[in-house]
Amino acid sequence: MSLQNDVMAAMKTAMKEKDQTALAALRAVKAEILLAKTASGSGEELTEEQEIKILSKMVKQRKDSAAIFLEQNRKDLALPEIDQAEVISQFLPEALSEEEIEKVVVMTIDEVGAEGMKDMGKVMGIVSKQLAGQADGKTISTIVKAKLS
Repeated sequence: MSLQNDVMAAMKTAMKEKDQTALAALRAVKAEILLAKTASGSGEELTEEQEIKILSKMVKQRKDSAAIFLEQNRKDLALPEIDQAEVISQFLPEALSEEEIEKVVVMTIDEVGAEGMKDMGKVMGIVSKQLAGQADGKTISTIVKAKLS
């Protein structure tokens, strides 16, 4: 419930400051949390892992949309998406640097005994789970490919 409380507090602040972009992003987060809660049917609280997964997905969606808009020279549509992604990112754990991700990838490769690209899926699964919300899947994939090839 802590994420929901944090989002509600941030929504109140955004309303007082009349920040429409932040308000739209926070309302979207609140809606996704409610949808996730009711999807299971039991109405029980979400785990921190589930919350991070929801927030990561929302940030990725907005960044992907912004990239598409920028490709089409629509900065007017891309900027709100980027701003909303930043607002949602506030609730995610601190992102890791590429060097830190690389350390985790190398440790995982050693633990699993991965010897080539055929073991990429195994390594990706473990690393992605371990770094959920702290690293982008594309970044992890690039590093794993470089280390296994």
